[in-house]
Amino acid sequence: MAEHKHGSMDIKVQEKTFEGFVRFATWGAAISIGVLIFLALANA
Repeated sequence: MAEHKHGSMDIKVQEKTFEGFVRFATWGAAISIGVLIFLALANA
């Protein structure tokens, strides 16, 4: 088995996936807050 060298793994795909997840979570939270504000203003 080859010796592991710390920091030598290519993580571009993981970084891109995490960036997409953060973007999705941010948009999801913003839309949820917008819906809640709309419901509060509409006295639902």
